[in-house]
Amino acid sequence: MLLALTRDRSGRTWRLSDTCAACAAATSHTAVVPSTLIAARRPGCPDRRPKPPGSPAERTRVREMLTYLSAALPQFSSPAARLLALQCALRADTGGSVRLPAGLLRGMRLHSRNELWDELEHAAWLRRRPGRHPHMEAQLLDVALLHLRPDGRARARAAQWALHPAPVVVPVGRPSAVQLTALALASHTPSDAGGTDLNALARQCGYSPQQTAELLDRLVASQALAAWRHNRGTNEVFWWLPRSTEAGY
Repeated sequence: MLLALTRDRSGRTWRLSDTCAACAAATSHTAVVPSTLIAARRPGCPDRRPKPPGSPAERTRVREMLTYLSAALPQFSSPAARLLALQCALRADTGGSVRLPAGLLRGMRLHSRNELWDELEHAAWLRRRPGRHPHMEAQLLDVALLHLRPDGRARARAAQWALHPAPVVVPVGRPSAVQLTALALASHTPSDAGGTDLNALARQCGYSPQQTAELLDRLVASQALAAWRHNRGTNEVFWWLPRSTEAGY
């Protein structure tokens, strides 16, 4: 049995329920709440050795969070709002409280973008709180995120990697849609190539499969990818990194 999160058509309410994998896959506007959100810490001493950026655990954490956000946020949420929501979700404490420094938001080119916070508030996903200038503080309202594992450092490492998701690197200043697509691809790229289901990738980016294909073309044009291919029989997409990126990763 899995814990599934289902959003109603209006995008105003969500429902948590236990369901089987087949039912979760067949239900629209539904995503499985990843085990990294709800699992309790296992007995024993945790491994506190630092892991390299983009480790499998960090890629998995970001990939699962993008999948969660695809169901928790309205379908029309902008790419920039999704990138902001990802940082909020990964950097929140166990009570759902988050504090983003101004420097972080400037680095993401999201500083003073109040319309993005308005989007997330309108979706009833968070509520802004008065904070000490120039930081932004908010309270996350989604009950699923209030069961985050207490290992905040691991989630913070994932959030940091999401800012520079090697090995899929895009030039600074590219549109948020391109950045979000590159991040989703990087979360599925263990080495010099990657692949996943096209519909799953499209949901993580908040776009249709056709729009996602166009964004993949843009990543090839910007040399972030060497090439990509769509297997229409299985509906899987595969992509390959440029040789210079492969050598440096």
